[in-house]
This record gives sequence, structure tokens and C-alpha cells, in this order.
Amino acid sequence: MSENIGFDNRDRFIELGITISAIRKMKGLSQEELAIRANISRSHLSSIEAPNIVRPFSLEVLYNIADALDVSAGDLLNIKFPFSDVKKESK
Repeated sequence: MSENIGFDNRDRFIELGITISAIRKMKGLSQEELAIRANISRSHLSSIEAPNIVRPFSLEVLYNIADALDVSAGDLLNIKFPFSDVKKESK
């Protein structure tokens, strides 16, 4: 995975890390507890949550964290359904 993250994606990774951290704290979990549940190291989770460190991570890790927090990956990504703003393309 490339360590070079475009500016737009950089902001998204930071927002995602902040969201993960906020939900973890709301659920009363320490980084160590969440890391164990998500099957990742505490240092990896710490770097994901840190707003001053942008570390890309896989979808597998995202799903593991979502499952460990008992939320959907879409919730972590702040995806809203249905997509009422999406215009259907005419053929």
C-alpha cells in the first residue's frame, strides 16, 4: 500500500480515525481492548486514531474495527442511506 496519500484522502483518514476514537470512548473501551477485539496491535490502532499521523490501512482492518465496535463500516465512514442526493443517469 502506498504511503503517499493525496490531500483529500489524508483528511478522510484523519476524520475516520477521529470517528473510531470517539465511538471507542463512547463504548468505554481502551485502545488495548479494541485492538484485541479487532485483532490488530494497539500501536496500529493508536496510529489510526492519531490526527497527526496518517497511516493508510486495509478494508479488512476497517471491518475488524467496525465489528469490534458493533457498528457498520458505513457508520465509521459516515455513509448515509438512501442516497437521495444521487441523480439517476438517463440512458
